[in-house]
Amino acid sequence: MAVKSKYSEEELVSLLKQRDSPSFGYLYDNYSGALFGIVNSIVPDKETAADVLQEVFINIWNKIKTYDPSKGRLFTWMLNVARNAAIDKIRSRNYQNSLKNQSLAGDVDLSGQVPVTPAKTDDVGLKKILSKLKPEQRVLIDLSYFQGFTHEEIAKILSIPLGTVKTRIRAVLSLLKTMIS
Repeated sequence: MAVKSKYSEEELVSLLKQRDSPSFGYLYDNYSGALFGIVNSIVPDKETAADVLQEVFINIWNKIKTYDPSKGRLFTWMLNVARNAAIDKIRSRNYQNSLKNQSLAGDVDLSGQVPVTPAKTDDVGLKKILSKLKPEQRVLIDLSYFQGFTHEEIAKILSIPLGTVKTRIRAVLSLLKTMIS
C-alpha cells in the first residue's frame, strides 16, 4: 500500500485509531520537527530532547484513542503530550541528578531579572502570534509553556499572588485562542 502524501486531520486521526502504521509514519514525518522544537525549548540537551521526543510518539501511539476532536485540534493535543513529557523529564530525579554534575555557565545573571528565553516557535507558527502579546503576557506564556514552570513557581518568580497568575494565564490563553481562530 502506498503512503499518502497528505491526510485530512479527521482521516489521519481515524487511521491512527485503527493502528495504521503508514499514517503514523506520516504523522512522525510531518510533526516531529515542530514537537522537537517544543521539547528542546524545555529540555535544553538535544540528545535528551530526542529521547523525550521518541517517548512522546510512543505516548501518542498508545493514547490516540483518548484524543477528542471536540476539545481541540490534533496538533494542540500532541503539543500538550510533548510539553508534559518534557516537563516530566526535567522534573525527574535522574535528570535533576545529572544536572548536579554539570558546571554553571560563566554568564549567569544574578541581577534578579526574569530571563525570557526566546521561544523556538518558528516551526509551529506561534512566534508571529506571540509577538502581538504585551510583554507581561509573553512572560507568562514563556515561563509556563516554554520553560515549564508551574503556576506556583511563576508566582514566586514574578512576586505576584498565585490566583493572579492563574487568572492572567487563563486570560492570555483565551486571547491566544481568539487570535488563532
